[in-house]
Amino acid sequence: MARIYTRSGDKGTTSLIGGERVAKNSPQVEAYGSVDELGAHIALLTDFAAEEGLDEMVALLDEVAVDLMTVEAELALSDKYEGTIQRVCPEDVERIERHIDTLSESLPPFAGFTIPGGHRIISQCHICRTVCRRAERRILTASEQCAVTESLMRYVNRLSDLLYTLSRWSTQRLGVEEKIWRK
Repeated sequence: MARIYTRSGDKGTTSLIGGERVAKNSPQVEAYGSVDELGAHIALLTDFAAEEGLDEMVALLDEVAVDLMTVEAELALSDKYEGTIQRVCPEDVERIERHIDTLSESLPPFAGFTIPGGHRIISQCHICRTVCRRAERRILTASEQCAVTESLMRYVNRLSDLLYTLSRWSTQRLGVEEKIWRK
């Protein structure tokens, strides 16, 4: 039986795709680690949506989960990697934008920022959104040291917009009153 542990990271380094070893706290590892965390939060949101019978949301989040694995792989590439992997492309960004537009059609006009809460799905959408924004910041920091494509940056930015839209869509579908921040 193959072991899950390799002991190769015991001194604080890890391998990128391509074999290059880097510190586990390098900006590049922080970036794809944050995306990995987002993927785990998306999985929990998907489970919650499935329990509530929100099949349309489940299907959408399943797409996002696959996309996030692509984002992680792209971020984990060594500059020395000479192979090919699937990458985030402009069509992925356009697909997310179409989802946002479709979901928005059934929503009341934007009346101000919403306050998270009212149902665990709504709260989890906002957790995913904030983790996505942090991942975006980590990716931006990593881009100062390694190549990050414009499509990847745009995808992660749009994804946080999608998660916000899903929170509003969920509010409507679940019959929860939307809490608008009023100063």
